[in-house]
Order: sequence, then structure tokens, then C-alpha cells
Amino acid sequence: MNGKSERAGIVPHVVMGVMAIYFLLPFWWLLVAATKDNDGLFLSAPLWFSDFHLVDNLKTVFSQENGIYLVWLRNSALYAVVSGVGATAVSALAGYAFAKLRFPGRTKLFALLLGLIMVPATALVLPTYLLMSKAGLVDSIWAVILPSLLNPFGVYLLRVYTHESVPDEMLEAARIDGAGELRVFTSVALPAMRPALVTVLLFSMVASWNNFFLPLVMLSDDHLFPLTVGLRTWYMSATLGNGGEALFNVIVTGALVAIVPLIAAFLLLQRYWRGGLTIGAVK
Repeated sequence: MNGKSERAGIVPHVVMGVMAIYFLLPFWWLLVAATKDNDGLFLSAPLWFSDFHLVDNLKTVFSQENGIYLVWLRNSALYAVVSGVGATAVSALAGYAFAKLRFPGRTKLFALLLGLIMVPATALVLPTYLLMSKAGLVDSIWAVILPSLLNPFGVYLLRVYTHESVPDEMLEAARIDGAGELRVFTSVALPAMRPALVTVLLFSMVASWNNFFLPLVMLSDDHLFPLTVGLRTWYMSATLGNGGEALFNVIVTGALVAIVPLIAAFLLLQRYWRGGLTIGAVK
């Protein structure tokens, strides 16, 4: 009996180990590949180090095309921060309204919101492009930021958290003391929603940082590109030749640098987002 229970306990650990390797292997390859020169990238063992050229690769990344990588890095940071903060603010207001306010059509609107969660973001890019074109916002930062402010999943997450974690009695007590709805939201509900807010902020920023198809469609000025689209232009140039040297090692190193801010954000905010991930798990 003990042997069976021990084997049953080992299986989940084996599965978790395999999944961990599956997810970590691409990152390990990226880390190793970023240390190689262009020849070593294709001729040496793909999953182990050979000659160490990381410093030279980094210098080339930041000096290539007059330092345009830094422009792309700045653009990605701008899109991620503004879109993340804006999407979190909109999600907080909408989630609180769905959870604690009574208004006509609330149930139907929330059902529509749940349906929007199932719609792929790429399916909305073409209609969004047509709307932005009518508004004259194509090839501007707003063509990337404004569509990113709408986060149905963030609204759903904050609605669930607010419903479970913000007592109605506390809100009623604030109203009895003379606080208006805005004061109740900002002074009573918002502080209690902090773990969920950080979770939505982190997810929104990561989604905006990794966004590729929307800026690819909306932007044509390379000085407005985020890192995802900028690295793609380098890759296309290296693949097609265009009369220059194909520096795939520079592209790989640029991809490694691009994920460093995301890792830093997860490490800095993990105390909050780990708590937010358990939203609705325990009553």
C-alpha cells in the first residue's frame, strides 16, 4: 500500500519536472545562443556554450543602425506602461461596477464581457485598424495604446475579486458616513483590491510588451516600432540578405535583452501577483 502511494506521489513530480524542462529549454537555448558569434550559432552545439561573445553581441545590438534598438526598447516600455496602467484603471472601474453596483442590463453586459474573453485578439485587429484609420490615428502611438486599454479578462478578474474580497457592509458604512461613490471606490474598495490590481497590471504589461500583430498592422515608421516588430525587421533583413551581413547572433541577443524587463517585473511584483492568482479560490 505504501509503495503504491509513493509511486502515486512520484508521478506528479515527474510530470512537473518534464513541464519545467519543456518551458525552460527555449530560454536556455536563447541564453546560450546569445553568447555565440554568427558562425558559432550554426556550427557549435546548440544547447551548450562555445566561445563567449556576449559582450561583443551586446555592443553590436546597441550600436546597430545608430542605436535604433534603444528606440524600440523605449517604445516597448512606453506602450507597456501606459497600456498596462490604463487597462488596469479601466478594469478596476468596470470590475467594481459589475460587482457592487446595481444598474439596468448588468447581467447581460457581464455575459457579453465573458463572450469577449473568448474572441482572439488577432480577430479584432482589422476592424480596429479601420476604426483607427477613420480617426486618423494610424502610424501613431495611440494606434497601439488605445486598443490595449480594453482588457475583458482583467475586468472579469477584478469583478470576481471585488465580489469576494470587498464586504458590502464596509461600503455601506462609508456611504452612511457621507462618502460619495467615487470616495467609496478610491478610499475603501481600491486599497482592498490591490493584489488583484497588481496581477492585472502585470498581465496587461506583459501582453502589451509581447504584442506583435497589432503594432505590425498599425505602424510603418520604424522609430515607432516596439521590440517585437523591430526584431522582426532585423530578422527579415538577415534572412533576405539585402546586401549586408546576416547577423543572426545580434537578433538572438536582442531577443534575450527584450525579456530581461519582463523577468525583472515578475520578480519585483511576485509577492502581489501570486496572491492575485488565487482570486476566488478560497471563500
